[in-house]
Amino acid sequence: RVPCFIQVDVGEEEQKGGCAIADLPDLIAQAREADIPLLGLMCIPPADKEPAPFFALLGELARRHEPEPGAWGLSMGMSGDYETAIMLGATHIRVGSALFGARG
Repeated sequence: RVPCFIQVDVGEEEQKGGCAIADLPDLIAQAREADIPLLGLMCIPPADKEPAPFFALLGELARRHEPEPGAWGLSMGMSGDYETAIMLGATHIRVGSALFGARG
């Protein structure tokens, strides 16, 4: 089994994938029943808004649902906002455009 993160749609955006916040407990339960190892939660906040409140929300959701305190990672933050994400508890960041440039 491949360990994974559950993507949460913290910005409630139709165009983005991820689990609705209200559906998160059920999805976590289904993953556990299927013996899928969970590393934690991930999110991509809305591009046109300050990301800090969304990162803080993801951290709170992780604390509420993780099996034990500090057990889960947080995958949040990209090239433009990774510093904020790290300040708010990110354990994994995505910095592809900082390394490879903008998509073509």
